Order: sequence, then C-alpha cells, then structure tokens
Amino acid sequence: MKKMLFVYNPNSGKAQINEYLSKILQIFSAAEYEVVVYPTKAQRDGYEKIKQSEGKYDIIACSGGDGTLNETVAAVMEYTGEKPFVGYIPSGTTNDFARSLGISSDMIQAARDIVEGEVMGCDIGRFNGRYYNYVAAFGAFTEVSYATPQQFKNIFGHQAYVIEGLKSIPFIKPSHMVVEANGESVEGDFLFGMITNTMSVGGFKNIAGKNVKLDDGLFECTFIKAFDAANDFTKLMNAILYKECKNPNIFHAKTDKIKIHADKNIPWVLDGEFGGEQQDVSIDIISNAVNIIVPRKYYELQGKN
Repeated sequence: MKKMLFVYNPNSGKAQINEYLSKILQIFSAAEYEVVVYPTKAQRDGYEKIKQSEGKYDIIACSGGDGTLNETVAAVMEYTGEKPFVGYIPSGTTNDFARSLGISSDMIQAARDIVEGEVMGCDIGRFNGRYYNYVAAFGAFTEVSYATPQQFKNIFGHQAYVIEGLKSIPFIKPSHMVVEANGESVEGDFLFGMITNTMSVGGFKNIAGKNVKLDDGLFECTFIKAFDAANDFTKLMNAILYKECKNPNIFHAKTDKIKIHADKNIPWVLDGEFGGEQQDVSIDIISNAVNIIVPRKYYELQGKN
C-alpha cells in the first residue's frame, strides 16, 4: 500500500479544513493510501515534521495557505535521496501559487486531483540559501501578508489585505539599492520589488507578467522606483496592472539569477511569510526542482500530454 503524509494547518483561511477533513481522508483512503495525518501547531512545525520524514512516504500532501506549501516544499528540497511527489489542498486567504498551478479552491476537488492528477516539475527559488515557491518581495505593501492578524483574515478574507495595505501607504519609504541581472546593473530608490515564479501575486492575475511558465528555469522580476506626482502613480498602476505602457519608473527582467545590494537592511517577504532583514541578497532558480501534483486538465493545457 502506498504511503502519504498529510500535513495541514487547522487555522488557515477560515479554518474550513476542519469541516472537510473526514471527506478528504476518505478520498485518500479510497485511492489505497495509508495516511498519516499531522495538524501543525506553530510556524515551521510542518517543515520540521516533513524534514524528519525523509524516505517514509510516496506523497507529501499539505493543506493551508502559501506559507504551509512553502514549508512543505522547503522540507522536501532538503531531502538527499529521492523526493516524493507533493500534493496541495489550498485553504489560505489568497493561495497565489495554487491559482498558478490550476489547483481548485474547492478542497474536495483538490483532494481528488491529488490522487487522480498528473505530476509536473516546478522551478523553485533560492533566496540567500532559503527556498521559496513563488515570490520574494520587499517594499510597499509586502509586510501586509505576514502582519495581518489571522483572525482578521478569517473574517474579511482577501479584503483584509487591501485594508491593511491602505493603512500602510503613509509609511512607505523607498530604499536605495543596486540591482544586477542579465549583465545589467540598475541603481535607484525603489519602493517595491518582487522576484516571482507565478501567474498571480496578492490575488492579482498576470501582475508578474505575461507568458509566465513555472518550469522554464526563469524568474519574472519587477522593481518600482520612487515617484512624486499623483499622475505618475496612475500611470504606474496602469503599467503594472494592465501593461498599458512602458514606464521609466519600472524595471523588468526575466532571469535565472539576480543580485541586490541595498544601502541598509530591508525586510523581505517569502511566499507571504517574513523572510528577515537583508542588505545583500542573492537569488537563483532551481529548474524542475520539485514534482507537484496538478489537475489533469491543467497538465494537458500546459502541453505535457
């Protein structure tokens, strides 16, 4: 009988996983998996459990927000031997990476897709040696993802991020830094930057760029310089959200590695979780690093059949 470790965050999103847990386990059992269930108790708890489980399971499945998936993938990346497949049931507030992989927000359907879907190799980012799945970011609004109280997110959902983001506007300050990618060096005062491998960030689709592929060995990078007038802000948002025009305040790059030097330590966010304060950052991508189970229809749309 095949073996599965199922790690889930009981407090993620609106704690709906607790309502569906029995049905999810029935689906796994019906597919002839012997399942070990582990509810997380604290941050990094799931990471430690999975890391200690190397060689014991055919599939590591998890349920929670982007942070839970981050811990799962990071732990699997630490395995020295054969890596098990990774399954994901999203139950967070935004679930950007799940959207990019075509994984259903319906937990029961997501569970079915774990046992009936196809395996896809996904690129994984490495930030100063720490693994992340889909976004490393600094600056404006980034602290909202980890600073918004879980209870607030459970009540208001995605709107909680918007509310907290608006509250942070008066305190946004640029950071002076040098960005190096593809042999090009750009220096300036930046309000925001993100290095991504996703089709959705903060619930906004295509904000990272068009023609994004999660297995092409490349990041999509966006950096926004400081601006003054309200008119500049409108043009800036149009350029980011609607790709209506080129904007001198925006630096884009598509690359497999990037280096950033700031004039001081600045806080970073990795997959919605606090990534520490860093002055010098080196980021590279590991191509097809982890095998994630995706819905069959999504797999076929990617031309994998």
